[in-house]
Amino acid sequence: MPLFLYHIFCALYKLGIVLAYPFSDKANQWIKGRKNWRQQINTQALAGKKKIWIHCASLGEFEQGRPLIEAIRKQYKDHGIVLTFFSPSGYEIRKDYDQADLVCYLPMDSKKNASDFIALIKPDIAIFVKYEFWYFYLSQLRRCGIPTLLVSAAFRPQQPFFKWHGGLFRKMLGCFTTLFVQDDMSAGLLRDIGFASNVVVAGDTRYDRVADIAGRVRALPVATEFKGTAQVLIAGSTWPADEKLLSGCMDELPPDWKMIIAPHEIHESHLVQITQLFADQVILYSEWMAGKKDPSRRVLVIDNIGMLSSLYAYGDLAYIGGGFAKGGIHNILEPAVYGLPVVFGPVYQKFIEANALVAAGYAFPVSDKETYSAILQKLITDTAYRAEISAGLKKFMSHHIGATQTILSHIASHQWLD
Repeated sequence: MPLFLYHIFCALYKLGIVLAYPFSDKANQWIKGRKNWRQQINTQALAGKKKIWIHCASLGEFEQGRPLIEAIRKQYKDHGIVLTFFSPSGYEIRKDYDQADLVCYLPMDSKKNASDFIALIKPDIAIFVKYEFWYFYLSQLRRCGIPTLLVSAAFRPQQPFFKWHGGLFRKMLGCFTTLFVQDDMSAGLLRDIGFASNVVVAGDTRYDRVADIAGRVRALPVATEFKGTAQVLIAGSTWPADEKLLSGCMDELPPDWKMIIAPHEIHESHLVQITQLFADQVILYSEWMAGKKDPSRRVLVIDNIGMLSSLYAYGDLAYIGGGFAKGGIHNILEPAVYGLPVVFGPVYQKFIEANALVAAGYAFPVSDKETYSAILQKLITDTAYRAEISAGLKKFMSHHIGATQTILSHIASHQWLD
């Protein structure tokens, strides 16, 4: 991609946000959050400190980078941490995150914005989490001689870095001091286009994150009350196509099984759709908490956010949503760390962890009601098979922990923050 096309892309992206402004809460937040950003960013808490800038595109990347952020905070107590987001879905939820000294939006990429932002923050090191490539920011960091890391990155042959038209993207890769990738395939792809000496196969920091969550899982009395003596299928981050599949096989769940659904979106119209699908079998979390407890209901729908990662501790099987949408599945590691066999839709191929778990026989992609019904019955009725998967999953997850420490050791060995 020539640079002038990148300029056009950024301009059109911003225009699209402006046009969506009257109709979209996210577009509204995106624009308002960046208004007069030079005046709004208060660097007082950073005065006199060495500064670490960590950028996450959205909430998912934040959760991926969180183990590293908190490990850096612990090891470099006297340093300042600047955390930026591009998406409102990350910033609005984590704007009060107490492990950072400053949390703000990243201004739209441009030569002027990048120069001004970096001059204002004055980072001693910059860390980008997984997927976020902004040409002018990366170029300015390189121009200023600031060590710049990409962490938990995963690359696929289909990406523009590896195409004839991907020259600008390869230039962006060249701005990183070190590229920490999740797997050997990513390292091989980078090696084939001339990146070898600055590539480290560190693994995925999300394994560290889910292990940490599992180690201090919070008690959820509603899950205990609803479950009773039953076994439970936890359906996390579901979309309408997932919920239609789940409801279509509801009759195949034995009487001693229940289901807890935590949908990806909890706006009223979506909740109405779910309750219509499951009819008199369903009860909302908010209703249960309001005193309308009914243990005879077989489906509990979680109509708030923040509970899902702990809910998996109460499950026996997991279904992860998103696999019938273009973007693909949501986080399958959260249930896997508890040893739950994981089922999801057919769109999962770009996720390294999903491919690994499918290959190991611990996760199961389904494409329709028939394939879902078949694996559901196998996992429910063959308890020895399920126990074998659970034990293997726990060993698999334990083996993949450690990416955070690898990255932290690399930073320390280069004395970038001393």
